[in-house]
Amino acid sequence: MTIRTEEELTGMRRVGALVARTLNLMSDAVRPGVTTAELDAIAEEHAVAAGARSAPRLTYDFPGFTCISVNDEIVHGIPGARVLADGDLVTLDVTLELDGFMADSARTVAVGAPPKGGTQLLRTAREALEAGLAAALPGRRVRDVGAAIDRSVRANGGWVFKELCGHGIGRKLHEEPSVPNWDDPDASMVLHEGLVLAVEPMLAGRVARIVEDDDGWTYRTHNGALAVHMEHTVVVRAGGVEVLTTV
Repeated sequence: MTIRTEEELTGMRRVGALVARTLNLMSDAVRPGVTTAELDAIAEEHAVAAGARSAPRLTYDFPGFTCISVNDEIVHGIPGARVLADGDLVTLDVTLELDGFMADSARTVAVGAPPKGGTQLLRTAREALEAGLAAALPGRRVRDVGAAIDRSVRANGGWVFKELCGHGIGRKLHEEPSVPNWDDPDASMVLHEGLVLAVEPMLAGRVARIVEDDDGWTYRTHNGALAVHMEHTVVVRAGGVEVLTTV
């Protein structure tokens, strides 16, 4: 989506802020002993009360209101009876539709004390997201965003999953362009003012491949490596991106 009117900008800001508030509520509830289903219910109650719907459920009939992935699960984990324990890393991924607009954000947080290497891995992901957002300027190419993310991750000893990428968003959950997390030569689209993107580094602390669970949704690392995921929906601006999914 490219924002062309004040109405569109207002709509995207509203849904982005709701996504951020929902994520904050979920993050505040993360503790040992809570189930991923309970976290999902917190998100659903808050978002539905504000008039929003789950974009993954609406678009793909996803079995949860949000995606919640734990430890070696990279993305698309299904909320359920799993009980979080001290030392887990849990990724909270919220995508909402509100009045015809969609926004997407994710964050990985530690349950209690981070596991060994967890603090560094979380820092790596945050820095990678910041690097990607800093590269998202009019006149740059989409591949520049991915190259910035990959350089940042590699500098910190991490590993990006080339198969997983960010995306355009706005009226639909997944729109053009795809936003790689590496310097993909095929990602040649030139960024322009007002373009809405979901930038989302997904990475592991060491080399790993992606495997899909039997549930048909969850992606995890093949070797048990911890995975993290950080994401914001932003508007490309000449002076630097406007982050929509923050309050």
